[in-house]
Formats: sequence, C-alpha cells, structure tokens
Amino acid sequence: MENDALDDAPDTPDRRRVRRRVLIASVAGCAVLGGVLALLPWGPGEPRGASPAPGAQALAAVTSGVPAALPDLAVLIDEREARLRAHPEDFRSWAVLGAAYVEQGRRTAQPVNYPKAEKALRTSLKLRARNAEALDGMAALANARRDFRAARTWGEAALRADRTRWTTYPLLIDAYTGLGDHKAAKRTLDRLLKLRSGPAVRARAAAVYRDRGRREDAAAALSDAAAAARAPAERAAYLERGGQLAWERGDLDVALRHFQEAVRLDPDQRAALAGQGRTLAALGRTTEALNAYRVALAKQPCPEYALELGELYESLGLGQAARVQYDLLRERVRLAAAGGVDEELVLGLFEADHGDARSAVRRLRAEWRRQPGVAVADALGWALHRAGENKEALKFARLATDRERGGTVRSALYVYHRGMIERELKLTGPARRHLEEALRINPRFSPTRAPLAEAALKELGEPSVEDVPDMDGKAGRGERTGVNGRG
Repeated sequence: MENDALDDAPDTPDRRRVRRRVLIASVAGCAVLGGVLALLPWGPGEPRGASPAPGAQALAAVTSGVPAALPDLAVLIDEREARLRAHPEDFRSWAVLGAAYVEQGRRTAQPVNYPKAEKALRTSLKLRARNAEALDGMAALANARRDFRAARTWGEAALRADRTRWTTYPLLIDAYTGLGDHKAAKRTLDRLLKLRSGPAVRARAAAVYRDRGRREDAAAALSDAAAAARAPAERAAYLERGGQLAWERGDLDVALRHFQEAVRLDPDQRAALAGQGRTLAALGRTTEALNAYRVALAKQPCPEYALELGELYESLGLGQAARVQYDLLRERVRLAAAGGVDEELVLGLFEADHGDARSAVRRLRAEWRRQPGVAVADALGWALHRAGENKEALKFARLATDRERGGTVRSALYVYHRGMIERELKLTGPARRHLEEALRINPRFSPTRAPLAEAALKELGEPSVEDVPDMDGKAGRGERTGVNGRG
C-alpha cells in the first residue's frame, strides 16, 4: 500500500519536510472536524474524537435523545444559565436548558425540575415560535409527566415544523404507547428506522418489540445498542433496559449481570439499582436486595420503588417497615402532582392491594379515560377485581393480555391478574392456564404474588376433561362459561 511504502522509504530531509506538512495539515483538519462534531449529534459510523468536556457531552446527549450523566447535566445547566444571563434572546439555549431540566428530573425523580423546564421551553417558543428543538422538549416533558396526550400533540407539532428531525420520533413512540395506540407506535418506528440508525434508535426499537411480544428481537436490539453506545451513561441505560427485559422473562442471573454492569458504568443509574433489588430478592439474597432498594430510593425516590420495597418488607413479615415505604409512596405522589406529574397508575395499584380498592377504581377509571394504555387496562382490571367487580374486571384483564386486543406484552404480573380474576369467576380451566403461564414466564415475578399463584394452582387441582380443548381448538364447558364466551 502507498502508506506502507512511505513508511519503508529512506529518511531524507525532503521526507522530513513532507512529514511536518502532513502533521500540520492533520492537526488543522482535526481541529475543524472537532468543532463540527461538537455541534452535531453522534451517529453510527462517525469517527470518535477526544472526549469532550462534561457540558459538551451532556449537550450532545440531550440534543440527540440519549441518556446523559448527571454530573455532566449539572455542568450543562450551569453553562446555559450563564449564557442566558448574557444572551436572554438565545432561543436555542432556552430549548437546551429546558431539555436538560427534563432529563435531570427524569434521572433524579425530582419533579421540581419540570416547572423550570416548562418555563425555559415556553420562553424558547415565545422567542421563536414553531422551533423544533423546543417542541421536542415539550414532548419530552409531557412524557416525563405521563401526560401522553400532550406529548402526542407536542410531538406532532414538532414533526410539522421539521419532518426530518429524527429525535422527535422516539418521543411520539412513547406517547402513542402510553395512549395504547400500538399501530401508530409501529408506524412511527418504521419511519424512524428509515431516517436513522444507531444505538438510540436500536434501544427505541427494542421497546416497541418488547411491547409487541417480540422479546428475542428486543433483547438483540438492546445488546447492539449497549455495544455501540459512546458514553458510559448511555451504555448503562441500555444495559438497565436489557436487565429489565431479562427479569421479565425470568432470566435472573442475566438480569443481575446487566444491572450490576450498568451501576458500575454509571453509579447514578438508580433504576439499575432497583433492578438489582428486585432480582436479588427473587434469588433469595434478601439483605442485599434491601440494601440495593434503599440506595436506589435515596437518590431516585420513585413511588414504584417504594411500593416494591414495601411489598418486599411485607413478604418478610415486617409490616411496620412496609408501612413506612407506603407513606413515602404517598408523599412522593403528592410531590409529583405538584410538579405536574401523573402518578395515578402507581397510586391506583397501591390502593388496590394495600389501601382503598374503591378509590383505586375511581382513580384508574379516570386514568383510562385520559390515556388507555395496556398498563392502565391491567391496573384497572385488578382494582375492579379487588373491589369485587369481577365480570367487568375480566374485560380489562383481557385487554391487557389478549393479542387480538393489543395486549402483546408478555408480563407475568398481567397474566397472574387475569388468572386470579378467572379463578374468582369459577373459570377453572382459563384460571389454571394463566396462573401456570405467569409462573412459566417468571417463576419469581413477585415476592408476594408468586406464592399466591402457586397456592391458587394447588387449590385448583389437576385439569379435568372439561378443561381440555376439543379437536377444533374450542374450549370445553369450563371455559365457555366466561364473560362474552371467552377465556
């Protein structure tokens, strides 16, 4: 090759002059290229340069839809606030500041960040109407607040402003999924895949695959995303999602490795710490599980973590410790509401199992009217069951679990809920099948519910002739007695 030939040539004064010129040109070219890369999101196949400063790293992350490290976000926020004090008409800096506040609030579970984010983003829009950066930020803010209708509105407005802006599409996928519109989520993913590739896109595709029951495809996409991620915080986020996917399918050792590696790469990855707690509890390593949950809650006090830890305490017979966590959950939900965050889903699940089931039904009916996603269908069905309204409960449990109705997520908890509702309705065959399926998906899906599923199966006993489908694939009499004739 030509370069090899140059390397083998005799060292002469002319050759040394050529080397100096090549070196000077190379350095100048790298300086120019580095300046360009600082302004553009990283993508697949783009060359890696020297590690940028923390603020630049966070800027690249928040403008390209990937997770950012918390210390870098703090630096970016300080930098943008300083710039805006000197240049208050800089609409792009207002948009970046708003997006950084959203990401900081999401990573820390501190809803106080969200009103600040909204103020910054609306200032950007006031300075420059229809700018896609601020519209994207408003969509991300609405998703973080679990206001999926608003997220859809903002995301669609961002696309009207700039249809080629690929970072809008993942925000819309989240919004459509939260609203239960899985066909729109799939169409949006297809458009995204035509526009862009890379780790962030693979991770978003994985979420859609998971929601459609394609767990192997989801795991492969997350593995590829983690391998291709540029920054530790980004890779840690994808590993955490991979761990959650492994947990859902009962691969506890795989899940634990993913969660541990995520925390090693990014000690602020508290979702992975909570995942460790969940997995260690299932493996019987209770002391380690309690410690992992406590650390996660100390830095990222999410209501769902408090619920999980409370239920773990309850399974250990530590009722007082469980009540402390349930009080924390209520307080976190109150603070979230003050920041505009909708936590009715987790509060409804808590009330159904540990509080006032009728209150849970009222809350979750209202949530279903606002955003009828699969998770809400499951929660409402379970709350109705706990309130004694089992026939209506089964309708929602079917929505959450029947492929024909959009419930393609393979969730042990959803299937367990359906099986227990069918058991109460004396639908013995369907109840047995669904409880067995829940334990097959993940035998240790909950420290409190998995033992209840096992006990219910033991009580149901072995299948009878009536529970065996006939040659046409239709169920026996034990199944045909269900609501609407469906099991």
